[in-house]
Amino acid sequence: MAGSAETEHKHRAEAGPRGNDVRSDLHVAFEPLEARGIEIQVESRVAAYYGANIHAQAQRVLTELGVAGGRLSIRDQGALPFVISARIETAVRRAGFGKDLRSLPEQTNLPAPSAKDRLRRSRLYLPGTEPKYFVNAGLHEPDAVILDLEDSVHPSEKDSARILVRNALRAVDFGAAERMVRINQLPLGLADLEEVVSEAPDLILIPKTERAEQVVEVDRCVQEIAKCFKIKRPVWLMPILESALGVENAFAIASATQRVVALTIGLEDYTADLGVVKTREGNESLYARQRLVNAARASGIQTIDSVYGDVADSDGLRDWGQRARAMGFEGMGCIHPRQIPVIHEAFAPSAIEIEKALKIVAAFDEAQKNGLGVVSLGSKMIDPPVVQRALRLVAQAKAMGLVPAASVPAGQER
Repeated sequence: MAGSAETEHKHRAEAGPRGNDVRSDLHVAFEPLEARGIEIQVESRVAAYYGANIHAQAQRVLTELGVAGGRLSIRDQGALPFVISARIETAVRRAGFGKDLRSLPEQTNLPAPSAKDRLRRSRLYLPGTEPKYFVNAGLHEPDAVILDLEDSVHPSEKDSARILVRNALRAVDFGAAERMVRINQLPLGLADLEEVVSEAPDLILIPKTERAEQVVEVDRCVQEIAKCFKIKRPVWLMPILESALGVENAFAIASATQRVVALTIGLEDYTADLGVVKTREGNESLYARQRLVNAARASGIQTIDSVYGDVADSDGLRDWGQRARAMGFEGMGCIHPRQIPVIHEAFAPSAIEIEKALKIVAAFDEAQKNGLGVVSLGSKMIDPPVVQRALRLVAQAKAMGLVPAASVPAGQER
């Protein structure tokens, strides 16, 4: 595929970071050659153990991308195979080869499909160009990981990040965490979808959503790609509202399609849009967050709060999370693993809440067994909304591991 006519518009290209402080990654440079034949040079600190394997993998990737003539140099700093493939594919594509071709790593077993109403207390952001954070992310036990293609990725690395994230979805075991991808703002985000939906992410985050039509467009694109790749499992959507207009259109956005499972808010962009400073107390965003909760509840979906940006302020994070839960939020984003246990604690019902809810649930269960339409607890009558709230709290506490499954009446599990 690399004849003289072919290489007139081809050029040398690179991908991946370079430097002695790089870890779990590599730098590659690819130069097309008119003559057929592949030259591969590998420099690696683990060359004695894996040099031959890296060389063989590089040869396979080039072949799968249709390269018949070229020179590839690799400087490896402990990259795993899915990263090696991604960096080589990026360099080859940047050099003008491999259009409409992919070199995919070995696929791990997919986790079970994600339930629409699953726990989403914590969502750990992982920069899409930093594979060193991918492999151990599940060990921190977040409810979800967000492979980010938007704000954490420099514009010049968008192409590289989407290939790396695609490979990570295919090859990395994130444990029990829901596998989310934050795409770029439309229309660039459509190119992200074309790369990553083929690997069946559980959920797509849609940044800077302002209109229901944007959600419908993403949903249509996701479903078309899923159909093309014969993906049967659901790919859910979570719009991020980050402007005054987005907040005002919250209900229309929340109810745009059946695949929207939650609304969330990006407070850095929202406060910037208002022209105000984001504070520790959050009074400046109170209206927007209440509007978000109300719109989501009216649409029957979850509401997820923004991130808390000060990683060192655990007390502030705990206070923010507890106030968010009191407002009706069911979780929030996090930018560091140390925030995860604090968030889980903040969004957990207290022992007193659980005990009271269990009593209400037991009284409800007893009334159901006796065919009674009225639920009473001691001398007090319990209204149906209170019963429903108690049932929901107990089911959530069960999902969090705070009460045994036997405490939840049959048919009431979350």
